[in-house]
Amino acid sequence: MTDGSVAVLLHNRGNQRLQRLLRRASCSPSSAMSCLESHSAPQDLSIMQQSPNRGEKARRAARSHPKSRHLAPFILVALYTGSRKEAILALRFAPHTAGGWIDTERGVLYRKAEDMRETKKRRPPVRMPQKLLAHARRWKRNRTWVVEYEGARVGSIKTAWRRAIRDADLPDVTPHTLKHTAVTWAMHKGVPLADAAGFFGTTVATLESVYLHHHPSFQEATAKALDGWK
Repeated sequence: MTDGSVAVLLHNRGNQRLQRLLRRASCSPSSAMSCLESHSAPQDLSIMQQSPNRGEKARRAARSHPKSRHLAPFILVALYTGSRKEAILALRFAPHTAGGWIDTERGVLYRKAEDMRETKKRRPPVRMPQKLLAHARRWKRNRTWVVEYEGARVGSIKTAWRRAIRDADLPDVTPHTLKHTAVTWAMHKGVPLADAAGFFGTTVATLESVYLHHHPSFQEATAKALDGWK
């Protein structure tokens, strides 16, 4: 299954599975629901079909896999900003030379250090959605890195990720799938292509070739014109 098809899967019939993945990344038994409830995920996630005992399942998952809790901020940042794994794992709450940082005063996420060389995988600054910003301000109170484990930076999420996707029955999902999902949601919401390209650090050409069929304006003018044929 390709990343593109996974993005479509997650937006439609895979939503319940993605929700289970989010549950297994709960922050702690006491704060799991405040971290990943409907008010902490994009609106598309909050309207998913949910099991009646989702809260208890989330708490059990958090207790069962305490070594996966650091995935919660990673998943939220990825879904809200479409940032790549490497950029997220290098985020701190103050400027530094090894990666980007979150300015919680201005509400801007800088994906790379100011003097870092730009590559083909562009990392432009991104304005943070208000719900993610609220989480970032809370995270900042007791940590240095956005994604950390026992007070230290997390260099790899491979083990925790494998555990989470196994428990959520999402064997084909990778961290990069979250970026595709974020872009797909933006297209469904009708975000202008130029604005989305700047936000996600991609090009309008890429959006047109990969994601445009998700946009409500996709071939709209042509379809309307053909509707007028006798």
